[in-house]
Amino acid sequence: MRVFLCGPMADEALRALVLGEEVAGVPARLEGHALRAAGATVVPVPAGFDAVEGVLAELGPEAAARLAYHQQAAGYRVETHEIGGRPAIVFTADPDGAEAWDAVTWNAVWGPIVAATAGDVMALWPEVPAEQVRRRYRLMLVQGASRVRAAAPAPSRRRHAASPADVSVIRRRQPYANFFAVEEYDLSFRSFGGGMSPAVNRAVFISGDAVTVVPYDPARDRVLLIEQFRPGPFGRGDGQPWLLEPIAGRIDPGETPEGSARREAVEEAGLALGELLPVASYYPTPAAKAEYLYSYVALAELPDGIEGVFGMEGEGEDIRGHLMAFDEMMELVRSGEICNGPLLLTALWLERERPGLRAARR
Repeated sequence: MRVFLCGPMADEALRALVLGEEVAGVPARLEGHALRAAGATVVPVPAGFDAVEGVLAELGPEAAARLAYHQQAAGYRVETHEIGGRPAIVFTADPDGAEAWDAVTWNAVWGPIVAATAGDVMALWPEVPAEQVRRRYRLMLVQGASRVRAAAPAPSRRRHAASPADVSVIRRRQPYANFFAVEEYDLSFRSFGGGMSPAVNRAVFISGDAVTVVPYDPARDRVLLIEQFRPGPFGRGDGQPWLLEPIAGRIDPGETPEGSARREAVEEAGLALGELLPVASYYPTPAAKAEYLYSYVALAELPDGIEGVFGMEGEGEDIRGHLMAFDEMMELVRSGEICNGPLLLTALWLERERPGLRAARR
């Protein structure tokens, strides 16, 4: 395959990750085109007298198959263009809302996410068909963004300060993938005795990082909670699968936790939030789930009559708001009617911080 690689794929590290080997390229130009970007997708599009800078590479059969797999999974299609006097493969797409590509800005936000997601995509090659991966690529970007956040340094004052060599993955599989995914690993890990453990099998439910937020009005001493049907309690056999919860949702790729909290408040409660106060960041179920939560209390104006029924119609959401006094929320905590972990945690945090929040706004 004679292929022209531009934008992110012109990066040597990403190219080696996708191709499985380092492949040299020679500088080249695709005349009459310009680079456009929409989120993670960067494509050359026809553009008068402009030209796209990139590299030409000659790929062997396996590298060509790996590249085609990744690009199809990421939603690209193949075109052929004349470059350097000979035909070359060019990958393109038709992303909605594409804008001129700013390499510095894109690489700062999307570069690490695309690279992390490429690793997840290529871990599925060649067992999982590219078309099947393509249907989940947007959700895989969510997990890629979660991996980027997870790579940030974390405190290890008392716990084991791990290194990459402390876990050895023998085999990785994905037996289920739809809206969420399950990954299964055969692995060994560093034991407290100093050696490596015997090989064990572990399964992880993959759902991506998420936020929760409880709006609080310190002047009126009120909170806004939401209620919706939840399949988790239903699957457990709970006769009451409608839960009182904080506003919550996944963090979209390219989005910050704070930005996600503000977006979800509009979608689920029609509410504009004020200052966001971090409560905690944590794994709710680390034995089985990769999910990591960022929980907040948000200062907000909560006058009478702001409750309603909200939710994204395209996502099948049916969400009812509940405006209530702080004391009523704590009564529901004590009675067990509030049985949602992030809400319990946030309510107890707010119980501790509430006197200071109210005093500061008098």
